[in-house]
Formats: sequence, C-alpha cells, structure tokens
Amino acid sequence: MARIESAEAERQAVRLAAQLMAAAARTAPKTRGMDSVQTLILDGEELEQLAAAMESQMEEKSHRLPFIGRDAGSVRKAAAVLLIGVTGEPKKPQDPINCGACGYDGCGQFLAAEKAEGEDFRGPLCMFQTMDLGIALGSAAKVASELNVDNRMMFSIGTAARKLRFLDCDVVIGFPLSVSGKSPFFDR
Repeated sequence: MARIESAEAERQAVRLAAQLMAAAARTAPKTRGMDSVQTLILDGEELEQLAAAMESQMEEKSHRLPFIGRDAGSVRKAAAVLLIGVTGEPKKPQDPINCGACGYDGCGQFLAAEKAEGEDFRGPLCMFQTMDLGIALGSAAKVASELNVDNRMMFSIGTAARKLRFLDCDVVIGFPLSVSGKSPFFDR
C-alpha cells in the first residue's frame, strides 16, 4: 500500500480540482451554442511569474491599487491558479443578432471596429461572450465549492495573465486554489 503524505495529497487534490473546474467551464451552457471559453491551469514556478507580473502592474501609473499587491500575495499562497477567458467577437456574424449591447449599431459595425487594448482588457466585447464567461466562472466556482477547495475569483490575476500572454483572450479571470486549514483568500 502506498503512503501519500498530506501535503502531496493536497497538492494532487488541488490539481484535480482545477481540472474538474476547467471541465465545468468547458461544459457550461454557451449562448448561441458556440464555445469560445479558454482555460489554463498554472502551478509551480508560473505562480511566482504571475504574482510578480501583478506587482509590476500595481507600480504602473493607473494601477496604484493596494488590492493588486494583496492579490499577488494570494497567488503566492495558492497551490494552483485556474485561468478562464473568452474572446470578445460576436457569435455567428453571418447570422447576427445586432442587439447593440456593445455600443455599435450592429455586429457588422462591431466587427469592422479596431480592437482597443485597455489597461486590463481588450474591447469591444460582445455581450454574449461576457455572458458565457460569467456562466463558465459560476460553474467552475460551484465545482470548487463542492470539492471544498479554497478559491476566489480575481480579475487582477486575469489582467496580469493577459499581459503575460498565458491565454489569447480579451477578458481573463483567475481563480487561486488552495487546500488549507483556513482559506488564504478571505480575511486578507
């Protein structure tokens, strides 16, 4: 019989939880039946790279927000980070909805617009893509909760992950994950 020490069992549990969360994000319902959700799991040295990128963002002129440094500390305490993102283009442009939520007169005008890189995300964004992201995030969070894995959604992780080009998405949100006696992501 193999003996697995608690630290190793917890590390394996976090990795498995991240994989199951990624599966939940993938199988979450998608608007118009089209999937553009992307996921990526980070652990090991990549967590320090991500935390350092978050801290460098904090030093930028418009990112002097104390929570970014705090969130970088959360990444360092995590056993893994799950990234979930979407691209922003309209779905089925050949059969457009033309809802106008993006601020354009229709999907054709949206597609003709040049993508603009904001401080955190790239736009414009189709409302249906952002709805898909929200559903995927909720599905992933539900899995983490059911597995009793400490987690918290952080946009600050996603902005740094985009700058590092971990995912080619217009919007990315990150989940730091941990198994510990007390969640390191609350009461920070």
